[in-house]
Amino acid sequence: MTDHERESGFTRGDLARATGCNIETIRYYEKTGVLPDPPRTDAGYRIYSAAHATRLRFILRARELGFSMEDIRGLMGLEDGAAPTCAEVKERTERHLAEVRAKIADLRRIEAVLAATALRCSGAEVPDCPVLDAISGS
Repeated sequence: MTDHERESGFTRGDLARATGCNIETIRYYEKTGVLPDPPRTDAGYRIYSAAHATRLRFILRARELGFSMEDIRGLMGLEDGAAPTCAEVKERTERHLAEVRAKIADLRRIEAVLAATALRCSGAEVPDCPVLDAISGS
């Protein structure tokens, strides 16, 4: 890659700033294969394209939505080398949604227990504490 070609792309730092992604995370995504290795200049600098930025934003958004790296690979067609069908994407999404709903149900149960326990606590400067009793199973 020539220096002229370098001017049309991003350095890793530029890519990090443009996407809000940590440089070490970009390295990790390259190492795991979800972000392809960029071409290099004659001087050995990595130069990322707009396609790299688009793909990185996709990965980051999928992570924000709680998709696993395995699911992201599948969504991008990296598992078998073929683009996923809408049916395959829907199946992954529905499976993930079921997991999210289960976590929400667990959090609601935790919230109810904590709220009830906090109500029993006077907050006074006394040695007995209903919150600690509930945690310890007493």
